[in-house]
Amino acid sequence: MSKTIFITGAAKRIGKEIALTYKELGWNIIIHYNSSKKDAEDLADFINKDNPDSAKTVKGNLDIKEDVEKILTDIDGMFPSLDLLINNASTFYPTPIEEVSEDHWNKLIGSNLKGPLFLIQGVKEKLKKSNGQVINITDTNLSRGVANYSIYSAAKAGLEAITKGLARELAPEIKVNAIAPGAMLEPPDVTWTEEQKNKVISSIPLKRMGSEKDIAEAVKFLESSDYITGQIIKVDGGRSL
Repeated sequence: MSKTIFITGAAKRIGKEIALTYKELGWNIIIHYNSSKKDAEDLADFINKDNPDSAKTVKGNLDIKEDVEKILTDIDGMFPSLDLLINNASTFYPTPIEEVSEDHWNKLIGSNLKGPLFLIQGVKEKLKKSNGQVINITDTNLSRGVANYSIYSAAKAGLEAITKGLARELAPEIKVNAIAPGAMLEPPDVTWTEEQKNKVISSIPLKRMGSEKDIAEAVKFLESSDYITGQIIKVDGGRSL
């Protein structure tokens, strides 16, 4: 029986690369999206051409409790098992202290912290049955402090705390880890100049930007490891050293 991976924010970028990686491994794939319906459906169609009926989509806004509940209802019974949850979906934008609002708080905490927590709660019994794993996607810049991104940083720091706490709470049946990407991609709808890219690259010991594939390979590593839990794996080319 094929294993199943559920990836939030899987229609584009890092989530899409993880989905394509697990397509090659022959897994069933649940592709979550919020607004990127066409991208999600195109990805599912592409996967299903080679692996029929192995990819399905589910829609929902992780900020909204009712949407999270509907996601959990929709994925129930999609495939015989659930073996791996990737909490990848993320809202990311600046919130300078002068502009912070409750709406910003709700959106950034909702997608980056609250949603992932309640998804884990909702699938934990399935993961227990499969001795599965949760991998949360955080951010390596948390240790440096990022001006104008205080709410986003608080949410991702909370996700790392949840990772460690639930690793203890859900052991030994379920492993819980996190991956903290470094400089990978420009933020959505932003294009860096060559000068900006070179400035970032100069601060990375490995002297290159990371890629979505680097994160997907880290997911494979953690998923295949039987004796790692509660860890935050930095994939940043050494920039955080």
